[in-house]
Amino acid sequence: MEATNQQFETSLQECRSLFAKKLHDYGASWRILRPSSLTDQLFIKAKRIRSLEIKQCSLVGEGIRPEFIALINYGIIGLIQLEKGFADHVDISNEEALTLYDKMAHEALELMKKKNHDYDEAWRGMRVSSYTDFILTKIERIKEIEELQGQTLVSEGIDANYMDIINYAVFGMIKLK
Repeated sequence: MEATNQQFETSLQECRSLFAKKLHDYGASWRILRPSSLTDQLFIKAKRIRSLEIKQCSLVGEGIRPEFIALINYGIIGLIQLEKGFADHVDISNEEALTLYDKMAHEALELMKKKNHDYDEAWRGMRVSSYTDFILTKIERIKEIEELQGQTLVSEGIDANYMDIINYAVFGMIKLK
């Protein structure tokens, strides 16, 4: 499990590096995303992965792994948006955005460690396409929870689904490296 922890941390560092570069270029422009728009962004990334898995060909020239990175970063953005709410304009500095990113990435890592202990590294025996399907399922669940305005009876909240999306996407990154 130590290898998993290290691979997970290395993957998150790669995602953070890209996130920091995009912060430099765009600032925290994602702060204006309402929950439904963020869900749709996650949806198009996951659908593209599924499409590439099925078609086995990309006309744009970008592969599956960068889309898993995008899912991780948008999942972390989702967690930040849940905590802070969306804004009408960029209202945080790049430094604050990175601090929040690190907090959410750490929470995802800690959750993975707990689940990986209980599931005994089961993710290693799974196919990458299953991660994609599970991510799409989590996105559909988020859509339903949004439609219910968070008023679920027995289900985990949107935050738990974001965490699972992040973790499955990291596993996809690791497997595709």
